[in-house]
Amino acid sequence: MRKHESFALSCAGIFLLLAAGAMSPKAAEQGQPGAQAGFRWPEGKRAALSLTFDDARRSQVDNGLPLFDRQAVKATFYVSPDNVKERLEGWRRAVKNGHEIGNHTMTHPCTGNYAFSKGNALEDYTLERIAREIDEAERAISELLAVKATSFAYPCCQTFVGRGQEVKSYVPLVAKRFRTGRLGGDEAANDPQICDLSQLLAQGSDGATFEELKALADGAAAEGRWLILVGHEIADTGYQTTSAKALEALCRYATNPANGLWIDTVSRIGQYIVERRSK
Repeated sequence: MRKHESFALSCAGIFLLLAAGAMSPKAAEQGQPGAQAGFRWPEGKRAALSLTFDDARRSQVDNGLPLFDRQAVKATFYVSPDNVKERLEGWRRAVKNGHEIGNHTMTHPCTGNYAFSKGNALEDYTLERIAREIDEAERAISELLAVKATSFAYPCCQTFVGRGQEVKSYVPLVAKRFRTGRLGGDEAANDPQICDLSQLLAQGSDGATFEELKALADGAAAEGRWLILVGHEIADTGYQTTSAKALEALCRYATNPANGLWIDTVSRIGQYIVERRSK
């Protein structure tokens, strides 16, 4: 055996010994990769999954809520108050049935590069203005649905106000007001040990097949992570639409205990992470 091969094998052996020491026998038996970093999901779970939807679209009430109730799954909805009024009784049933209502601002400000928000551009906002925007939405949600939102989703996944050298992050405002803040359009699930709960990564479910969504869930399970999916419409086809068929299949998969997934709202899983980190 050549010297460099012997050295490589020795290093590999040391790595395996260290890995074995880092994983407790119980964690290895249950297949919980997150436990290797000192974090444990609830007994029998290897990862977490949250289904989230933005803007309070009508199809979320008409198609999504019956689907979730059939599957006994609780979802998180980041609502726009004006849209809530169009299906008010449906959203009140959603609250009664245990779904989470999150804050998504009052008027959905985004970069002015998007035509729809050119007159409501984050580039023209100040921290004081975005704070009022968030607080007004909070009051409207409370009045309409009699709940206090503890989760927030950044409109268009953008976390800034202002321009150039005057740009400021409004993440601290969200962190002060909410248990969690959700981003979107990301490429990874959240590591529960280190993720910033005020800037949670989320991946899109719009346009995805069940096989694609299952692959994301399985990837999170393999690494002991928290997968957050974000969608808009819930229907068969269409722009910004999560397939109802794919969604129902994912719910069946996630609620099968054999797959080791904890599917729940963003707020509940976020609270669990806070409590586990404090131990």
